[in-house]
Amino acid sequence: MLSPLSASSLVSSLLWTAAHASTSMLYVSSYSGKVTTLDLTTCSSSSSSSSATAGVPKLRTVSSTDGCAGSPSWLTLDHGRSTLFCVDEGLQSGGGTLSSFQTNADGTLAKLDKLDTPPGPVSGALLMRGRDDGTNTHVRSGGSAFSTWDVSNPSRITPVQTETFKSTKPPANPDRQNAPHPHEAFLDPTGRFIAVPDLGTDEIRLFAVGSTANLTVEPLPPVAVAPGSGPRHVAFAVKGGRTFMYLVTELANTIVGYRVTYPAGGIELAELWTIGTHGKGKPASKSAYAAEIVVSPDQNFAVVSSRNENNFSIPNLDAGNSTAMASDPIINFAIDGATGALSAIQEVPAGGRFPRQFSMNKAGTLIAVGLQSDGRVVLIKRDPQSGKLGEFAGYAELAGQITSVMFNE
Repeated sequence: MLSPLSASSLVSSLLWTAAHASTSMLYVSSYSGKVTTLDLTTCSSSSSSSSATAGVPKLRTVSSTDGCAGSPSWLTLDHGRSTLFCVDEGLQSGGGTLSSFQTNADGTLAKLDKLDTPPGPVSGALLMRGRDDGTNTHVRSGGSAFSTWDVSNPSRITPVQTETFKSTKPPANPDRQNAPHPHEAFLDPTGRFIAVPDLGTDEIRLFAVGSTANLTVEPLPPVAVAPGSGPRHVAFAVKGGRTFMYLVTELANTIVGYRVTYPAGGIELAELWTIGTHGKGKPASKSAYAAEIVVSPDQNFAVVSSRNENNFSIPNLDAGNSTAMASDPIINFAIDGATGALSAIQEVPAGGRFPRQFSMNKAGTLIAVGLQSDGRVVLIKRDPQSGKLGEFAGYAELAGQITSVMFNE
């Protein structure tokens, strides 16, 4: 029996194929137990603006499945192999699950496999291992453990490895840090290392990916973070031969910048600076909980979401409803290529409350935001040249609290 988990990462060596579904789809998970496919052509073909009179285009639901029930928390797409992975946090059952689905061109999902896991996974990622036989590893980190799963055959998933974490010092915030709580597993740009921010122990746990001859990962010495800060998510940027990592802390509402180097084939994180999630000299609300960070495809911008602030009031997205809506913020930063410094350039409404997770498409023209408290998905237009976020491009109201959104590309 594996130790309890509360975040996950998918690690995979992919054999890219020509068979994959349309890129005009968005996959959405929610605590309703459903994974829903939304059609994005509604917004791309509409000229409607986000004004109160015109409203915002509604995204059509193409398909929905409860094959990942009960508490789907994160989706990860292996687009080349037309496979979607879903982790179930197990909030009601006390035990999580890992499911795999075949993605179809019409947006439907066909279940391939589902197996029981300990509770708690909330995140996922994919690693290209480069093996000729197409071996895949599904890495789950969270709760008090980091686990890997062989998903070479997505119809038959098997466990590989588990690393169990223990607290070595009293928690700075006993209410939120009573045990290790790795919240994400994120691959570095080389694909050779995994960073795991541990909200419970104020550390960034590091792992080296094993050789292509095996599927294991090797624990490395962790990097300490400010006590009580609660590391949540990370993102990397590569600028002019320099690599930077940005850590968002949930409890302190900060962004910590690191210079990343690779001495003697290892990895080293050197802390550079710390700013608030709204930018330097702009404190966040005391009620705020920082959430997601995403670096743009061109590596020039970083975007961060913050929850429980309600600092915007926006027109209702439904043209037939005149009631204004409360919204949390999305904060937009420019990345300095020489220093890695972040400069806030814009703050916009996320489209509702509790933007737990968001994704940017590969063209950098759209951001899809999952608004947990409102059961809403919102698309925001983005200018890839300036990095500026613009009007709402589309939205959907779905059952349950939204936990993740993933473009099909």
